[in-house]
Amino acid sequence: MNTLQSGILVVDKPAGVTSHQVVGRVRRLMGTRKVGHAGTLDPMATGVLVIGVNRATRLLGHLSLRDKDYTATMRLGESTVTDDAEGDVTSTTDASGIDDAAILAAMAVSYTHLTLPTTPYV
Repeated sequence: MNTLQSGILVVDKPAGVTSHQVVGRVRRLMGTRKVGHAGTLDPMATGVLVIGVNRATRLLGHLSLRDKDYTATMRLGESTVTDDAEGDVTSTTDASGIDDAAILAAMAVSYTHLTLPTTPYV
């Protein structure tokens, strides 16, 4: 028998699972239909998914009003049929001449607080 009546769960969502699938799993495990999350993650995205159970679902609206940080990896010089990492590559081009300043300038139109890491990732 489950003794938890209401609460917040912090889930480290793996890639390949939808936010809705996580909610469904929590519903089954907790034995309740009243389960929600504080923001959808794409199926290919990994990261924190905040889940509210029963009365704690009322808190989720307050959590989603906060600023969020995202970390992304971009592969420059490739186009895919789906415009994301999961699609088949349709064309490639040399992107070695693109520097950080050019990336920031191109992304500034959509993202107001974009920063690049200071150390390279391998």
